[in-house]
Amino acid sequence: MSRLTGNIDDFGMDTISLAGSLDAKLRTVRDAGFSQIMLSARDLVDHREGLDGAVAAVRASGLRVTGMQALRDFEGLDGPLREYKIDVAKSMLELCAAVGSRLLLVGSSTSTHAAAAPDASDSPDAIARDLRRLAMLAVPLGIRVAYQALSWGHRINEFPQAWDVVLRADTPNLGLAMSAFHILASRTSLEGLDDLDPDKVFLVQLADFMWSEMRSVDERISTAQHASVFPGEGVHSEQLAELVTRLDQLGYRGAYSFDVCNDDYRQMPLPTVAARALQSAVWLGETVLRRSVPLPQAMRLKRVR
Repeated sequence: MSRLTGNIDDFGMDTISLAGSLDAKLRTVRDAGFSQIMLSARDLVDHREGLDGAVAAVRASGLRVTGMQALRDFEGLDGPLREYKIDVAKSMLELCAAVGSRLLLVGSSTSTHAAAAPDASDSPDAIARDLRRLAMLAVPLGIRVAYQALSWGHRINEFPQAWDVVLRADTPNLGLAMSAFHILASRTSLEGLDDLDPDKVFLVQLADFMWSEMRSVDERISTAQHASVFPGEGVHSEQLAELVTRLDQLGYRGAYSFDVCNDDYRQMPLPTVAARALQSAVWLGETVLRRSVPLPQAMRLKRVR
């Protein structure tokens, strides 16, 4: 029996997919029919009218802020590096609160400096300790922390490892961010999904790419930053559809954000890029999740066989 509980509100765009000003991005995403958007700190601090102007623009758009990305290289540090990153984290949490974001995305550390620090520890327990401290800083602001395994992470590079750390930290407002790109790039088995608590999955980011495999870490980084594509446009549609379906069957009911960085997209008119994202939302909603997605005259992508 088909479930008819979901719609376009389940999916959102990320400002990283679009060129132009924050105001133009917000207007384009809203006009395309999306109700939520993922922001970066740079969107706010680079606004021509400063932070206050950025906050006013976001609120006037009527869009819900899916979350803020991303705090990098936070865990496994010691000494001055650790205190520096704590200051950075506090600043990002303040930005989250200012713009109404209730989620901060944190990527697993890729820092070689952390690994080389004489007193640093990158054991799972030490990483959990650091993330617990970050989550405690977020509590007074009502913000959740979503920890994501980057496929080029130094110690944590697949989602089962990130899940283990989240469990060790055992903090209510610390959860997992799932990334389709990193799962596909590292060819991580989906069997580990059965071990997840859906209530501790705070965000699912979706993206694909145009080649069958990544031959090096450098290729993963370059593809993620310059050549990822929307779901349904890449060569891993079947695997991506399986990931989304299994998360849905697990009980995940949170947001899906299109985490797509593509140099070609940033040379296209903003409405053109948003239309491509809309196609992905319709494909995922109607074909993959088989939900009701009320978008009259929306174009459909080819169904996955």
